[in-house]
Amino acid sequence: MTLHSSDFQRFVHIAQRQLSAFVRHVRANVRDRAIPAARRAAERGSAMIQQRPGVAAGVLLGCGALLGVAGHSLFRSAEQQRLMAAVDAQQSQLEATRREAQREVNALAARLGELQADANRLNALGERLTRIAQLGDGEFDFQKPVGVGGAGPVRDMPATELRSGLGALGAQLKSSGRQLTVLEALLFNRELDRHAMPSRAPILNSYITSGFGGRADPFGGGSQNHKGVDFEADTGDPVLAVADGVVTYSGVRSGYGNVVEVDHGNGYVTRYAHNSRLLVQVGDLVRGGREIAKAGSTGRSTGAHVHFEVWENGVVVDPMQFLGGQPTKKG
Repeated sequence: MTLHSSDFQRFVHIAQRQLSAFVRHVRANVRDRAIPAARRAAERGSAMIQQRPGVAAGVLLGCGALLGVAGHSLFRSAEQQRLMAAVDAQQSQLEATRREAQREVNALAARLGELQADANRLNALGERLTRIAQLGDGEFDFQKPVGVGGAGPVRDMPATELRSGLGALGAQLKSSGRQLTVLEALLFNRELDRHAMPSRAPILNSYITSGFGGRADPFGGGSQNHKGVDFEADTGDPVLAVADGVVTYSGVRSGYGNVVEVDHGNGYVTRYAHNSRLLVQVGDLVRGGREIAKAGSTGRSTGAHVHFEVWENGVVVDPMQFLGGQPTKKG
């Protein structure tokens, strides 16, 4: 095969351009290892070109093909590395997003637990109010589902809006709790007042033998202002406190015989007279219905009975207004 000088120069120019491109490509990817090898290959190629031009031209063409294949392989390897790096970066970002979302869920779960505790407290408070106020069951049942509705498109709720809503709900629950606590105190005070109000007869299964106000004196005639109400009783019958209170007197008073007096703490004091025996002492706390004495006929009395008086802010009043105006009949 005979090569003209122009063809030879063209082949040499092509080979040198391919070698230069190869060297630049390898230098960009594997600089430290490829440059010495490329330099040696270039030196051997130059020697071969000078000594055997025909063979060198074939070798150069083969090298060009090999370099093309090698370059394509290197390009594919670099592209794969780039894609793997991108995938790793996305996975890292997804993991960071997952951790952040979990922190948000944990925070919302903690806040939800606080709101549930507030709701449970309000429910317990509602049950107490139901008992105190004698309301129907379910009046303060906060766990009962409430009917709601509405029309319109639904959208995703941002986390910030959800946190804001939970905060507002928490504030509302606390405000409702404070209001119910005040209501509980008012109802409790009302309940105390109710229990401290004379509202029952001082003896069971009895009837009134002498009413309040003017009457004929049973000891020798004439008129007398009767300060209380007399209930028929047998000696030893239980005498009962008509309301909650504190015993302020337990002893003998002129004309009354053995007397018990109870202060109910709301301006009312009750007196139980002519007892045969006293069962309480000064300072004792008594509940309505508790036995405080035994009926008798001590003091200025014609026979066994219970003399009952009610004093309101230091003034004696008719006990019948607290007993519903109806005498208790003996059964």
